[in-house]
Amino acid sequence: MIYLDNGATTISKPQSVAQAVYQVLSSGKYGNPSRGAYNAAVNASELVYATRQKVARLFNVPSSSLVVFTKNVTEALNTVIKGYLTPGDHVMMTVYDHNSVLRPIYQLAKRGVKNSCVPLNPETNLVDLNKLEAMIRPETKMMICTHASNVIGNLIDIKKVAEICHRHDILLVVDVAQTAGVIPIDMQELGIDILCFTGHKSLYGPEGIGGICFSRSIDIEPLISGGSGIDSYNHSMPNRLPEKLEGGTLNVPGIAGLGAGIDYLLSRGVKKQGEKAIKLADMFAHQINHNSNIKIYTNLAAPHVGTIGLNFRGINSVDISDYLNDYGIATRAGAHCAPLIHQALGTTTQGITRFSFCSFNTEEEVRQASRVINHLAKIVGEDSGR
Repeated sequence: MIYLDNGATTISKPQSVAQAVYQVLSSGKYGNPSRGAYNAAVNASELVYATRQKVARLFNVPSSSLVVFTKNVTEALNTVIKGYLTPGDHVMMTVYDHNSVLRPIYQLAKRGVKNSCVPLNPETNLVDLNKLEAMIRPETKMMICTHASNVIGNLIDIKKVAEICHRHDILLVVDVAQTAGVIPIDMQELGIDILCFTGHKSLYGPEGIGGICFSRSIDIEPLISGGSGIDSYNHSMPNRLPEKLEGGTLNVPGIAGLGAGIDYLLSRGVKKQGEKAIKLADMFAHQINHNSNIKIYTNLAAPHVGTIGLNFRGINSVDISDYLNDYGIATRAGAHCAPLIHQALGTTTQGITRFSFCSFNTEEEVRQASRVINHLAKIVGEDSGR
């Protein structure tokens, strides 16, 4: 199988990731972190602490205590959005955003939290940041945006967004699900207040682990309350990070796998790994771009990750993906849980077929996939000419 759905999850992982997860589950040496003074509990606590430090190093978080673990980026975003905004507040989002941002915001709209969406520039398929500042209101409390579209792969200039937000004392929250492990991300240099990530994509960790990184202590109400291992007689969660937002037992095997994935990336260089994925995506786009029956939505002249979104003239994206599956090529078709970008591109009915590459893909896989795509485009052209 040629796996080109890395934007959903990577299925090729470093062997060290599987070994780290297996070690926790099979060695009998890891207990419940922060829940005891015996060796197995201490081992688990040390593993969790070490992985917090790795995450902090990866994103340049000021302190490892500002790294909170969640089960995925969806939980991370829900925690931040629902824990910060209150009735009467105004939050801004973008046309690139995923339902993990949109649905919590729409849910809060029923409780009196207003929202606005920064639109697409139809000439470039990029988020129109020139319209951002004019959309700010006195009650605007948060700007939340994805770093890169999960549909077409293009980036948002986070540094520019941060400059605008900070001029108006607006909290900037960034979803880096598509860019973590692909593009070097420095929270402090970019001006990100809160960063939400997942481990199972290009960080090469297992499913079930993600997190929130804070630039400083920010008052967020917990999404989940429960055991914290400390302050057990208090009616509320401990008023400090990370314990405040980590109710219940942590996913220690997942945290171990995430730590191993980050070790792999840092040892090889995030920039180098990401550049390989982007190079493969560009190579693929170049090999199919000459065909008039194919429409590529990704702006290849602008910054992007290793994701190409495309369509065939007159064919539903799901049919394209099914056809490719017959040739052993795995892609993602449809709406990709990102409805606003499809509304802006006019693809709500047809959807988009997404090809997302990672550093484990090869140039030979690109050549094979492009040959199949060009063969299909030829068939489409012949049928339309009849």
